[in-house]
Amino acid sequence: MGLSPAGKRKLAAQLFLVLIDIIVLAFATRINLFQEFYYMADVFPFALSIVTLSILIIMMLLEYGISNSFTAKPPFEIGMLYILSIFWLAFNVFSTTRWRHVPMSCSSIPSDYPDMRSWCQDVQALKSLVWIHFVALFFTASFTLRYVLVQHNRGNRLIWKTPISQYNPRAMSEFITDDTSFQWVSAGSDPNARRTGDWAAFEKI
Repeated sequence: MGLSPAGKRKLAAQLFLVLIDIIVLAFATRINLFQEFYYMADVFPFALSIVTLSILIIMMLLEYGISNSFTAKPPFEIGMLYILSIFWLAFNVFSTTRWRHVPMSCSSIPSDYPDMRSWCQDVQALKSLVWIHFVALFFTASFTLRYVLVQHNRGNRLIWKTPISQYNPRAMSEFITDDTSFQWVSAGSDPNARRTGDWAAFEKI
């Protein structure tokens, strides 16, 4: 099954998150190898980037490899992204306060210490990247939540049970069940049409 328009945008966001995470992991690895994994301020971004990358890849594999995967549905996905955002926010605050002792101008380090200057530049880059990563996670979760709420308010309540990669509001129809009646509402149909105990009238798009 091909990706919906919303699914294509979602895939682009997922790939961007993976790319940012890999870059953070690369810088965190360089810094920790230099410091021999001694400082927790350096270890936290390294460990969290590995966890985040693993979660993102697993979610993508399940979403695009298994039809109607639970992990691809908006409630789980939005919740997971917000949880990751909270962890990144907390650890970023901790690490940033510890990195305040690193010189802002790495050129102030004597040229006789090229390794220290390179380490300083890596720390400054990582300091920015971890916050970019947090913002990317938070805004991806927020935009996804906003999209789902907009579709819900338009009457497309199946959005909560449908992976966004497969969701197309123009083709999506809603099946509403209550104690005494069934109603089928599709795009282009008369929402007032209703038959108790049977399918409601509907029109093909």
